[in-house]
Amino acid sequence: MIVVAGGSGTLGRQVVALLEADHQPVRVFVRDGARARDVVGDGVEIVAGDVREPADVERAVRDADIVVSAVQGFAGEGKGTPVSVDRDGNRNLVRAAEAASCKQFVLLSVIDAAAHHPMELHRMKHAAESELLASDMHACIIRAAPYMETWLSLLGPQMTRGAARLFGRGHNPVNFVSARDVAAFVALAIREPEALGTSIDVGGPANLTFEEFTQVFARVTGRDVRVRNVPLPVMRVAAIATKPISRKASRLVHAGIVMDTTDM
Repeated sequence: MIVVAGGSGTLGRQVVALLEADHQPVRVFVRDGARARDVVGDGVEIVAGDVREPADVERAVRDADIVVSAVQGFAGEGKGTPVSVDRDGNRNLVRAAEAASCKQFVLLSVIDAAAHHPMELHRMKHAAESELLASDMHACIIRAAPYMETWLSLLGPQMTRGAARLFGRGHNPVNFVSARDVAAFVALAIREPEALGTSIDVGGPANLTFEEFTQVFARVTGRDVRVRNVPLPVMRVAAIATKPISRKASRLVHAGIVMDTTDM
């Protein structure tokens, strides 16, 4: 049995589809079971629960041979944060999987995950990597570039209306990858666990600035897109000012600052 935690998300649903095509027995562990049924096949077992709750996690990984963690708290509201999901939730998954005698654990992380990275998500993914590497399971860490689908979901509605508000200057090159391509590496890690080794970075075919990102959208859709930039000083104030109101909004603004000012 292969358990995919976060099996109805941007990456998880792609992974589940590939595993189903390989005729693998799949169980998805998600917070919203009804939503998951809408995006995964009828042959997939669904366990509803919270990765932050050890009892739910233990129930989800029972009798599992392989666990794939595609959970993320980057876009989470309330208590769903990189700390509670990417660090603590993955810690729960790793410990429960090891206690259940799972053979293999595939962790979805991010390129440049590090203990002192300026972005919280990267720090929490690094903590999850350390937890996994300290276990006795066969570990495979797949570090992905930013998902094109994630940023298209954030900017797409604006661009469809003919405008795009970009964080910062919009001139910093970013390597984007499709979740579909990352999912293919997850499937490979399961079919041939020795092929990828302990860790692998998965990037996309090209680097794009956010201005170029909007130009590609405009060209493909045939729409005119007006670009408006939010100055970095305004963003730095907004990241602080919005934190008491919406941690998600503050996190996204801070991510925009990092993506506009560091090597991506």
